[in-house]
Parts: sequence; structure tokens; C-alpha cells
Amino acid sequence: MGRHFGNLAKVRHVITYTLSPFEQKAFPDFLSKGIPNVWRRVTSSFFTVAPPMTLMYLTYTWGNHVYEQGKRKNPADYENDE
Repeated sequence: MGRHFGNLAKVRHVITYTLSPFEQKAFPDFLSKGIPNVWRRVTSSFFTVAPPMTLMYLTYTWGNHVYEQGKRKNPADYENDE
């Protein structure tokens, strides 16, 4: 009935190595290297990401405010109604 999913194609001259999940550490050096690396990456890209995000947030809130104002009725239109 055809080939199994893992054996769909025969690849030549490619060597792959794997390590058993039982032999590797799940979070190696997470506290000593991981958190400082995250902090370094966030601070290095903050001034690249923050201004456009702030501008887009202000545009979004302004647009919602104008939309809500546009949905209101003008009281001056109904002054002479009885």
C-alpha cells in the first residue's frame, strides 16, 4: 500500500545525528544565561519596536473615539421637536 510517512523518499549523502531526549537537559543554564539573554534582546530592540507600536495604539484609540462620537445624535437637531 505504498511507503510509510517516514520513508517517502530515499535521501543519499545526508547524515543525521540525534540525541535521546533522556540524555539532554530540558532547561540548561536557564537562569544564568537565558534570562540575561532575553533582557539583552529586549533592550536592544526596544527603540525599534516601541515607537511604531505606540503610534499604532494612539491611532487605534483615536479612531475608536471618533467612531463613538460619530454614532451620537446631535441635540441641536431636536430642539424644536414637541
